[in-house]
Amino acid sequence: MPRPDLHVPSRLAGRRVLITRSADRARPLAALLHSLGAAPLVLPLIDFERARDQDSLDSALDRLAAGGFDWLVISSITSARVLLEKAAERGTTPAGLVPPATRVAAIGPSSQQVLEAIGLSVHRAPSDRQSAEGLVELWDAGAAQVLLPQADIAAPGLREGLASKGAKVTSVVAYHTVDYPAREEVRLKAELPPAVVLSDDGLTPTLSPDEARSGIGAGTVDAVVAASPSAARRIAQTLLPLGRCRLIAIGRPTAAEASRLGLTVAATANEPTPDGIVAALESVFAYEGNPQ
Repeated sequence: MPRPDLHVPSRLAGRRVLITRSADRARPLAALLHSLGAAPLVLPLIDFERARDQDSLDSALDRLAAGGFDWLVISSITSARVLLEKAAERGTTPAGLVPPATRVAAIGPSSQQVLEAIGLSVHRAPSDRQSAEGLVELWDAGAAQVLLPQADIAAPGLREGLASKGAKVTSVVAYHTVDYPAREEVRLKAELPPAVVLSDDGLTPTLSPDEARSGIGAGTVDAVVAASPSAARRIAQTLLPLGRCRLIAIGRPTAAEASRLGLTVAATANEPTPDGIVAALESVFAYEGNPQ
């Protein structure tokens, strides 16, 4: 977590910022916003269900455990939660699913932090362009066998980019992205370790879509953070018109989807991290006075 003194607190003091994530995933950003005098709010728009085709996922994990892949590529924190859940089903840990000779890649610091917290060493992750494109840029050409567990709605860019470098990519649906809340009987329930999820401080209200729309309509929500392309789609479906509320995109894929939907993106985080999102928020409010 970045130190508060890296920022200018007065830029965000009193700003009400809506985070479109579940409470557990929103806590790192919410904690940073609290430290800068902002008032974060949480609006869960999407949730995650276990893969409907468990046989294909299990077959891929069996091959992984047997040493059939040179690389395991994790492109989201939710994929790491799937590894936790599947390892628990098998009476082992995520490290028990990944042989020592299989290397692990992530697309940015958030995924890397989670993977290391669950016991996996990360051998490759971009530090400049923290995205699928950044990982492809780092990738060595060659016919490596790669396992890529992703969401059902994952864009094809990462799979195609790795394949363009000669990788033999096995892409498997690890989970389904659905409107919040997921069905309880198939909801992905694996909890991340405390090292990557801050404890609930009770200071961040969780809103319903109706409450969020009311606040946006009344002009009392200053910004909404779209935390994924699917969240941008849900914002377009449930929260319009945004009026004076600024839309902040967590990264370029999310910004592109928001623009495709006709939403105005006020700023895009250079890094998909709490620090990057706060920097984007500060750039939007840098020349405005604090709300009264």
